[in-house]
Amino acid sequence: MNVIIDSPDRRMAEIAEKVENGERLSREDGLFLYQSDDLLTIGQLANKVNLRKNGKNVYFVQNMSLYFTNVCEEHCAFCHFRRDEGEAGSYTLTPSEMLTYISENFHPDIREFHISQGHNPHVPFQYYVDALRTLKQHYPQVSIKAHTAAEIDFFARISGLSYKEVLRTLMDVGLDTLPGGGAEILTERYRKKMRVEKADTNQWLDVHRSAHELGMKTHATMLYGSIETLEERIEHMALLRDLQDETDGFLVFIPNSIQPASASAGIRRRVPAVDELKTIAISRLMLDNFPHIKAYFINMGIKVTQLAFQFGASDAHGTIVKERISHAAGAQSPDGVTKEDLVWLIKGAGRVPVERDTFYNVVQTYN
Repeated sequence: MNVIIDSPDRRMAEIAEKVENGERLSREDGLFLYQSDDLLTIGQLANKVNLRKNGKNVYFVQNMSLYFTNVCEEHCAFCHFRRDEGEAGSYTLTPSEMLTYISENFHPDIREFHISQGHNPHVPFQYYVDALRTLKQHYPQVSIKAHTAAEIDFFARISGLSYKEVLRTLMDVGLDTLPGGGAEILTERYRKKMRVEKADTNQWLDVHRSAHELGMKTHATMLYGSIETLEERIEHMALLRDLQDETDGFLVFIPNSIQPASASAGIRRRVPAVDELKTIAISRLMLDNFPHIKAYFINMGIKVTQLAFQFGASDAHGTIVKERISHAAGAQSPDGVTKEDLVWLIKGAGRVPVERDTFYNVVQTYN
């Protein structure tokens, strides 16, 4: 008797064959995976790809998040971190004030400063240059991951410099890599609807292209779970994949689920865990030329992050010390964790914790 396989099963089998043979998935494949409810098969396929690339290693870095200013000229609909100049809760720290904060929280094993902040038009570009120079002078052993592509575009506008001139200036005083923020969803429909007034899709990509051409390795993110379509998520990944084909400059992709306005917001205001795991897995399958997919525990929560290591994620981010942006928007996770917590988390998923530096050089493996 002939057995007729229904169309979804046949399509999944075709995708599985592509994965087995190392063939690139199409946009249509990615959309099918998002529309499928076969989460475990999607996760198994992503896990297979990740094991090929990284074995059972899951990486983390001992880092500290820094925020020089929350004053911002933009009014992105999803942001609850920004403030206007003079508004209650607004701040712009001097370099010496930041050094005081660091001294109160620093320990010798911190290898990375991760700097995120507002687009503050009330200080000149030189303020940002001096801030990085001061950090590097006092902590030369620590890598500086600072300034999203949207910030680089902002600096170019207020300084009159090109992207490469801005980047060279910052690199000269200590900038080592760019974080992936400001990407949100790389389609103009989304950016208009969500009032993303900063760098547009092409500008965001051009900043990273410029950084890669200068020899810098950078990061890429996606902020999902609001008004974007599934097609837009896949288009976002495809644009990043195309740029990686061109430059090979991205270290990692970080899909971040959007946070509600308050930590007390109900579950209907939060991205479902199934969507978070599916997005990790589809990211791993679509971004075949990216070395790593990061599970960001700040947005996903600790337990979903642990599951993500079985769904294609090979990076657990870092210790952070005190995260502010997602927590300003209602994240319920801890605002930082210890090295011991991360080691426990990774081992609990049956993986091997690997402490790294910013560029995935191995510091220590915890067998």
